[in-house]
Amino acid sequence: MIRIKSYLVVLAALLATGTALGAGDPERGRSIVMQGDGQGSAPCLACHGMDGAGNAAGGFPRLAGLDAGYLRKQLLDYREGRRSSAVMAPNVARMSDQQIEDVAAYYAALDGGEPVAMDMTPEQQALGQQLVERGDWDAYVVPCNSCHGPGSQGVGATFPALAGQHASYLSQQLQAWKTGERHNDANNLMLAIAARLSDEQIQAVALYLSQQSLGGEQ
Repeated sequence: MIRIKSYLVVLAALLATGTALGAGDPERGRSIVMQGDGQGSAPCLACHGMDGAGNAAGGFPRLAGLDAGYLRKQLLDYREGRRSSAVMAPNVARMSDQQIEDVAAYYAALDGGEPVAMDMTPEQQALGQQLVERGDWDAYVVPCNSCHGPGSQGVGATFPALAGQHASYLSQQLQAWKTGERHNDANNLMLAIAARLSDEQIQAVALYLSQQSLGGEQ
């Protein structure tokens, strides 16, 4: 019970200090997405698409409809080395703060689109739904929805929407949290949670979340 109370205190603090929406210009962001930053970086659409749908096969995440503050933080983390990616790091290395704001504003303004259909067994469906909606308190695994909001629709800049994100990307990131390869979250909440998940649970959660629509509970 003490651990649960401590977790809730940390959660409240993160929500209270979440990054506010930036003053980005979606039109300028669209230009960068289409043509690059003018300093040698590839256009964002090469991996994420002009519509921000990403690429499930390539493991490139859906960006459309995500919170602008969250997108801004991730781009800044790539640029400053707080989050690693052989693809993203060189493509944001020369982007200015304003260009990052603009790209974030562009993708945030897009419609999240429809989930990409994935095959999922009834067992994976049940396990994924349990972990997303109810968690596994015996193992101190909190429900995804307790941080990421009802339907995993996201809560401000701190907790991104997970609904409709590609299963390949979700699984990849949960494994990165689990191994410590990714560690750019406040208070290491995701690292602690992912460390308690089995590979089977990670796959079930990723598949279940990928089938939920961003913008409304299923």
